[in-house]
Amino acid sequence: MIAIHNIYYMLSYAFQVLSEQGYKSIATEQFDNTAELCTAILIKGVSNQLRRGLGKEYVPQQEALSTLRGKVDMATSIKTQSILKRQLVCEYDEFSINSYMNQVIKSTMELLLRSDVSKHRKKELRKLLLYFAEVSSIELHSVNWNIHYNRNNHSYRMLVSICYLIVKGLLQSKTDGSIKLMDFLDEQRMSRLYEKFILEFYKKEFPMLKVSASQIQWQLDYGHSTLLPIMQSDIMLSCDNKVLIIDAKYYEANTQSHYDAVKLHSSHLYQMFTYVKNKEAELSGQPHEVAGMLLYAKTNAHVQPNQEYRMSGNLISVKTLDLNCEFSEVSAQLKGIVNEYLHKPLIN
Repeated sequence: MIAIHNIYYMLSYAFQVLSEQGYKSIATEQFDNTAELCTAILIKGVSNQLRRGLGKEYVPQQEALSTLRGKVDMATSIKTQSILKRQLVCEYDEFSINSYMNQVIKSTMELLLRSDVSKHRKKELRKLLLYFAEVSSIELHSVNWNIHYNRNNHSYRMLVSICYLIVKGLLQSKTDGSIKLMDFLDEQRMSRLYEKFILEFYKKEFPMLKVSASQIQWQLDYGHSTLLPIMQSDIMLSCDNKVLIIDAKYYEANTQSHYDAVKLHSSHLYQMFTYVKNKEAELSGQPHEVAGMLLYAKTNAHVQPNQEYRMSGNLISVKTLDLNCEFSEVSAQLKGIVNEYLHKPLIN
């Protein structure tokens, strides 16, 4: 289980903008489920964006005009017989708020209006939608979420990401065609947020460490690595000659049963062992110490992993992170990992 208010803090680390003053009121509000939380964040974020002004971009337009503008589409002009009306079909770009990102945001808000979100949230959504009158609605199931951001539209990154979580992780269509909000994000989306949160937490709280999600190179005696799978770590913490590789795991079951005996996930352990031994080989020409950790989100299961193993000279541990407590305790657990494995003083 995970406390609802902790999802806000996880999102705050994943999207630093949520730590700004404008979102502080959300941190103190009580929410019954994650869907209400994400809706509140979207409402606050859109309100803030409206104060800055909705982002504009050049949108392709095509229409029959009496005066030339842009490029003439002669084939369409002849086909539609607009020439008989002394008009030509012109193609031009218009600087407009009817941008793709605004369309995604508007369509998500309209989707929330058809869901079972609380009445007062719907009232706030309707007020915001008045400012999107010139923005077209789109089909959310066909949205390309791989949007390119730059310094002109970076304020939209969090808004579009929240829309993604709502559309992909929180909404379910019912048999009668209505939309049901789930209490929590689905496992896939929650897993990605869990990884991102831990990575960004260490980046912010431990600036003296090198924190990254680095690839680990295969250390081959001979041959090419072209066909070998990429070893992509979730979190890698480095300090002086110490390295801790963390794989963040968010599953409904953080162990598996084998003939009624509780066992660790073998594939997770094999993967971490491979990461650690290849990193160990990479650093063999210098003083070093490489350790690995499988960090599971705590579940309601009776048995929770909390073991350490010395494997071929390297420390590999399996631990659980309790997210169903005050966030100060979550923070203390994560800081304790650095203190224990990298022996660095903690930031208060």
